[in-house]
Amino acid sequence: MVGLLLPSDFIGRPGRQLVEFEVTAVTDVTLCRFERKPFEDLVEDIPHVSQRVMEMALDELDAAREWMVLLGRKTAKEKIATFIEMIVRRDTIPAHGVSNHALPLTREEIANFLGLTLETVSRQLSILKKENVIEFSDRRNFFIKDLAALHGASGDDADGDMVL
Repeated sequence: MVGLLLPSDFIGRPGRQLVEFEVTAVTDVTLCRFERKPFEDLVEDIPHVSQRVMEMALDELDAAREWMVLLGRKTAKEKIATFIEMIVRRDTIPAHGVSNHALPLTREEIANFLGLTLETVSRQLSILKKENVIEFSDRRNFFIKDLAALHGASGDDADGDMVL
């Protein structure tokens, strides 16, 4: 597993005939499919759509950079906190303040995704719970009790850079 797509993410690329990876749904999904040629025409003809596709591509590049740091330099706790923070950031629409979130993967899938063992994932989630950073209502559903502490546990500073 090399990436995680969440609601509103885009699969594929305009101008490319083939996608060089497989996509597997781990939860129920609803896909919106566009025919390639009409979509490419739309991107070419409407500057706002073209700009948004570019923003999405740049967001994906930022996520890839973040992913490299996560896998290569972060501790287990920082990996788990970063993963949860990513879920929360993607779930929360500004001004709506969503408080309940769901893990999109099982603990075993999270372990594979983050390069950790199942036991390490469970232990780190328990530590975050014990530290009153998160609270689970069941195995998948949770809410954040202390967003600042979650961010601190991620190993990133206020600018989003790693604290070394």
